[in-house]
Amino acid sequence: MSENPDLFACPVVPVLTINTPEQAVPLAETLGKVGFSALEVTFRTAHAATAIAAMRKACPDLHIGAGTITGAAQFDAACAAGSDFLVSPGTGPTLFELFKQATMPVFPGIATPSEALAAYEQGYKIQKFFPASANGGTAMLKAMSAPLADISFMPTGGIHRENMQDYLALPNVVGIGGSWMIDADALAAGDWNKLGAYAERQIQA
Repeated sequence: MSENPDLFACPVVPVLTINTPEQAVPLAETLGKVGFSALEVTFRTAHAATAIAAMRKACPDLHIGAGTITGAAQFDAACAAGSDFLVSPGTGPTLFELFKQATMPVFPGIATPSEALAAYEQGYKIQKFFPASANGGTAMLKAMSAPLADISFMPTGGIHRENMQDYLALPNVVGIGGSWMIDADALAAGDWNKLGAYAERQIQA
């Protein structure tokens, strides 16, 4: 599954690395107040599944998804935590088989037209383009738009305030992901007012 237009009500999706479980709920609440509609929690730390479950309970109006799904361990944990969507950095046969079990939207990671076609053949019309800037950025997405007209992308990697509008202006981009809107110092200090104000400024055109 890969369609849920409401997920991209705000087309910017913060990609979050949770370092302590205590960060999860206030971080989600703060970003929700700023106006984000979806948050992606990466499985780069051991706290991801706990954070997703806590965020979903505290912020039922937000779409809380799981990122960095690379195998069965992350897939099982993300599903058990109740993730609203799944994102992978890349996708091979094993992940495609796992994703067939998913009951939530899945955004498989691709980096080339061939990989995009392979994911499309599996039924995925919206895909993660990663790492975006390292693989040609907006130029690559423009080049893929005509021959892959039925595929849309959520590019992530190397996107920031200065170039985000270039990505969002493309007709084959439904949303963008990144972590540039997160003030790392404010997050570490638990200064949610500062974090929220910074995040809001970072997504303003």
